[in-house]
Amino acid sequence: MHGFEQAHYFLIGAFIVLISSMSFWWRDVISEGTYIGNHTLAVQKGLNMGVALFIISELLFFVAIFWAFFHSALAPTVELGAQWPPMGIMAVNPFELPLFNTVILLSSGASVTYAHHALIKGDWKGAFFGLIVTVILAMTFTGFQLVEYIYSSFTLSDGIFGTVFYFGTGFHGLHVMIGTAFIAVGLWRFIAHHLTENHHLGLESGILYWHFVDVVWLFLFVSVYYWGS
Repeated sequence: MHGFEQAHYFLIGAFIVLISSMSFWWRDVISEGTYIGNHTLAVQKGLNMGVALFIISELLFFVAIFWAFFHSALAPTVELGAQWPPMGIMAVNPFELPLFNTVILLSSGASVTYAHHALIKGDWKGAFFGLIVTVILAMTFTGFQLVEYIYSSFTLSDGIFGTVFYFGTGFHGLHVMIGTAFIAVGLWRFIAHHLTENHHLGLESGILYWHFVDVVWLFLFVSVYYWGS
């Protein structure tokens, strides 16, 4: 980022090592839960609690982002023209691409819930269809978010408005990509027959995370896109 020579190689190397260690770690978790039988009810309860605490920590992270947004938006300073959005900023129309993205994300929440209930009932075809639709909708959402960024009239460097907008929506987009990977791994494990009607903790955790991502987007849409514009 500071223009050091060949520094990008360190970044790429660190990224590869990080992804590799995560992959090997989760491979071991899958082996322990699927083949070795180490995931007893007590272990599953602990894993559920860990996922819940992780989501709570993520929730507090987004609380900090919304705090920064409302701190500036509710009492804009003289430097901002005493108005929100600040003078010279043309906000994104919430009823165009953001509204369409909202429909896509909520639809993905519905499809993943359908897949979950189908899996519990032993409807393998319905579960497969629901997970495939969810992954496609998630990738579509990310693509349209990228289009919005490309054609937006302001950037991250355009004062506090640009900062909180891209900080909030950008980190939400990162969480969408993480959630997409979570659901995609669940889909792969479903295809590999790792999941059963009463033992699919990894997929359940991914679904819970996905619903969290949905709720955060609703708050972003109402506060940052609609009210903030």
